[in-house]
Amino acid sequence: MTDKHSAQFSADTGEPVRLNARVSGVVQAVGFRYWTVRKAEELGLTGTVRNNDDGTVGIVAEGPQSVVLELRRWLRSQDAPGRVDDVQESVSAAAGEFSSFRVVY
Repeated sequence: MTDKHSAQFSADTGEPVRLNARVSGVVQAVGFRYWTVRKAEELGLTGTVRNNDDGTVGIVAEGPQSVVLELRRWLRSQDAPGRVDDVQESVSAAAGEFSSFRVVY
């Protein structure tokens, strides 16, 4: 996953999209997953968040492109818990497989 889709992602097509993100930094044992669920629910997104074995956090979020873009901005902001050093991401068409946003173990 890379940030090469950022320019394409910045222009809202109005279509539902899927963001796959891998967040690195101090993002485990700081409430990051639960704050991500809270933010995603506030935005009305569906998907999952999980701790990865390598210390990163994986996020899959689906919703309207402009709303997913807001989650993407939040991940990179001072409002995200812990310390985010990097967000690697890819964006694709939404698959529509989620009914809520939740932590997976």
